[in-house]
Amino acid sequence: MRIWYKWLVIMGLVLLGGAGCQRGLSKDLVRGSETPPAAGQAAGEAIAELQPGADREFRADYDGSIQKYIIRLPGGFDGRVEHDMMIVLHGHGADRHQFAESEIGEAKGVREAAARHEVIFISPDYRACTSWMGPAAEADMLQIIRLLRKEYKIRKIFLAGGSMGGTSVLTFAALHPELAAGVCSFNGTANLLEYSVNFVGIQEAIKNSFGGRPEETPEEYKVRNAGEYRKRSAEFHPEKFTMPLAVTTSGRDEIVPPASVHRLVEKVRRHNPRVLLIHRPEEGHITSYEDTVAATEYIINQANGQR
Repeated sequence: MRIWYKWLVIMGLVLLGGAGCQRGLSKDLVRGSETPPAAGQAAGEAIAELQPGADREFRADYDGSIQKYIIRLPGGFDGRVEHDMMIVLHGHGADRHQFAESEIGEAKGVREAAARHEVIFISPDYRACTSWMGPAAEADMLQIIRLLRKEYKIRKIFLAGGSMGGTSVLTFAALHPELAAGVCSFNGTANLLEYSVNFVGIQEAIKNSFGGRPEETPEEYKVRNAGEYRKRSAEFHPEKFTMPLAVTTSGRDEIVPPASVHRLVEKVRRHNPRVLLIHRPEEGHITSYEDTVAATEYIINQANGQR
């Protein structure tokens, strides 16, 4: 009973759309795994850390609105030399603070990997709380990259994200493969045409993000504008994934079922051997800290020619 109750709380709070982005929640109320103490560290080895986050805002070229992101620089950052950058995208119902500050396993694992490799860490709102990488979020991502490339010596750009964010990094990479040196998706979907889970208004959020009218249902808009869903579904564009790709999925994930991502992996592997799939048959909508670290390290190491 306690496990079932906790599952309901997690889904109700983190996937909640239209009720405000979830911030300042206990880690027990946020989607994600708890981080084991000093996991992945050798005895006596110091854990690499990023600098404290800085909240930034910009006026979006897309519509003139004020949008925000958090930047965390590597601990020993030197602006005179080149650095890789990682853009990490939050889940449905959350905002830029989720991956930049939360202690859940997915967030901490990505941050620690970024710190170890001295990567500039970026966590944008990308039209929080429920963007699903629609046109506005896509435009904001492109603008953030342009802004940061003017400010820093950016070498490679890595993408990572969980749930809605895991879906969105696949979408963005399919649309702009030239900008992604590596992609890491935790519990995302690769097919938004097929995706029909409507828990806590997910389908309505996707419709709104993709440009649907208020008076039409998500089903009506999907029929009317199937091309937009197809355009933003990575499964239909496997040839775009020539960069290192790591995905995590779970066999009991009923919120974002894994089948489409498995099909994407199968298609990408036909032309790209640098693909890692971590599948946990007994898990639900979650990726462990250890799997997060393994997946994130994989794309960075592969992009840098390491095994």
